[in-house]
Amino acid sequence: MSETGGGSTTITDEVLKSFEGHRRELCAYAYRMLGSSFEAEDAVQETFTRAWKSYDAFEGRSSVRSWLYKICTNVCLDMLDGPQRRARPMDLTGASTPDTPLPPPEPDYVWVEPIPNGLAFGADPAEAASAKDTLRLAFVAAVQHLPATQRAILIMREVLRFSANETADMLNVSPASVNSALQRARATMSKAQEVSTVSDVFDEANAQQRKLVDDFVAAFESYDMAALTELLKADVALSMPPFSLWISGPENVAQFMLTTGSACRDSRMIPLGANGMPAFGHYKPSADEPGVWVPWSITVLELDGDRIAGLNFFLDTDRLFPLFGLAPELR
Repeated sequence: MSETGGGSTTITDEVLKSFEGHRRELCAYAYRMLGSSFEAEDAVQETFTRAWKSYDAFEGRSSVRSWLYKICTNVCLDMLDGPQRRARPMDLTGASTPDTPLPPPEPDYVWVEPIPNGLAFGADPAEAASAKDTLRLAFVAAVQHLPATQRAILIMREVLRFSANETADMLNVSPASVNSALQRARATMSKAQEVSTVSDVFDEANAQQRKLVDDFVAAFESYDMAALTELLKADVALSMPPFSLWISGPENVAQFMLTTGSACRDSRMIPLGANGMPAFGHYKPSADEPGVWVPWSITVLELDGDRIAGLNFFLDTDRLFPLFGLAPELR
């Protein structure tokens, strides 16, 4: 038996284990709601804390899974109590020219952040495949346009496939209110996704996609801009949170990488998975110590057919490299 917080509630190890069995899917849900891996982990931990403290009041009228989602939804709504929504640079400003000076960095709470696949996907390949589409950066950014309750309803109904009645019970509203809010959310999402980067779901078994990713690594590590631009879609977008600046078009990307981004020459890319997409721990040569490579970004690719549609360099390495389990340097 395990005792929780200073109260008298006791729950069995079996119950605790059942909570843990839902951790990844709850984390993925909270990430879609909040746009941050760190906030999603905090939300799931708070969900479990509230569940432990209130387990004696759980009467079994729903499944433990539905009950945990109800608690997690309330936690996320509490965390979203304010006007701030996370975004991508493309949501905030128009494209810059390659010679535009870098603006001051924005705080981390401004940005949609990447999430490691290991935090969001379980061991079931079929389940992971079905979740990938709604963990893409473009989808998560589009969801951020919705008011908090509409956001929860859209994810519950369209992603998690809860019924209108189940969703209504979780939010303490009527099924009619759920259906009305879902229609409004769909309309907003349709407009938001029209201006978002289009990207395909990444399938590790797809030989064409694997070759595209391998060719990207080869071109980038050799800093062959001619080869790199051949891989890019005509409207490719390069972004670098926490900077609001972003670059569009293969030639502009190449020019940017040869000027402002030239410190990335001779980089090393360590394969990762983030948001169900190909990603890398990106290390650049140390300016102070020869033979050492230091963290530069978590780099997430977005693919569209046989081309790369998005190059996302997340530069908050102090927080993101430990989250992805990456070494502080390479030698």
